[in-house]
Amino acid sequence: MSDDGFEPLTPSLQNVIEQKSLQWVFVGGKGGVGKTTTSSSLAVQMAAARESVLLISTDPAHNLSDAFGQKFGKDPTLVNGFKNLYCMEIDPTSSIQEMIESADNSAMNSIMQDLAFAIPGIDEAMGFAEVMKLVKSMEYSVIIFDTAPTGHTLRFLSFPTVLEKALSKVSQLSGRFGPMMQQMSGMMGVSANHEDIFSKLESMRAVINEVNQQFQDPDKTTFVCVCISEFLSLYETERLVQELTNGNIDTHNIVVNQLLFPPKDSNCEQCQVRHKMQQKYLEQIFDLYEDFHVTLLPLLTNEVRGVEKLKSFSRLLVEPFQPPK
Repeated sequence: MSDDGFEPLTPSLQNVIEQKSLQWVFVGGKGGVGKTTTSSSLAVQMAAARESVLLISTDPAHNLSDAFGQKFGKDPTLVNGFKNLYCMEIDPTSSIQEMIESADNSAMNSIMQDLAFAIPGIDEAMGFAEVMKLVKSMEYSVIIFDTAPTGHTLRFLSFPTVLEKALSKVSQLSGRFGPMMQQMSGMMGVSANHEDIFSKLESMRAVINEVNQQFQDPDKTTFVCVCISEFLSLYETERLVQELTNGNIDTHNIVVNQLLFPPKDSNCEQCQVRHKMQQKYLEQIFDLYEDFHVTLLPLLTNEVRGVEKLKSFSRLLVEPFQPPK
């Protein structure tokens, strides 16, 4: 690719599948670029190489059920036709709502609501911690995240700080209202133990700190960026790569999806114009990411839905696509 004999890296995700030490794989990018199809296809390929694979969607739009043609919920469910591939769809913001609802008295309830409104991102941080606790207690050899569109993707890096703020807020609130709440609870015969909330937040923070350390270990975690060959998507990908680098998260794979390769004798003007535009941005991608594995995926004439189509499409992730000559 460059004049000094630099060898381009293999244009496939085979390197991710072969890296047996990997425990966490994130798949992310701008909305509508094919993240779910890519993460589902990667999970299918991983299932052939690993003992057990869990694919988690943290995108509130939840497209995994659509992709596999099977209903998934917040518990891991075995995918039809597989013995070792599981999927789950979670809503990261539901955790704090559940804690507010489960608080068995109004004093606790108001503290939790204060917390939810006072600290932006606390709901996601707590939801993420709950998921991580659940996931860590399970024995999967690799966990793949189908993430929400960029913007939400890297929020987990800030979660330890968010939980620190929540802990100090609970300390303040319990310092101010604790004695009064204890008296009230004694009189009314209910328990209002702010220590419970404190210890719950503390354990969440410990889990997130531990997990974040693993996420910053390139032997255990990598991030696969998915994009299309257009200006906005390229811009977003560059921003994502910069943020990942600043957060010490390994990324060395880019998947370029929906590429158009019209036949030479095609008289479709739109196809030719679009192909030319895509090739221009593709060149920029190769220039910017010469030390990345850049996997090219073609635009298909049909939707990739259902296990059989995903299995067929997933081969494109490991066998470099050859555009028609």
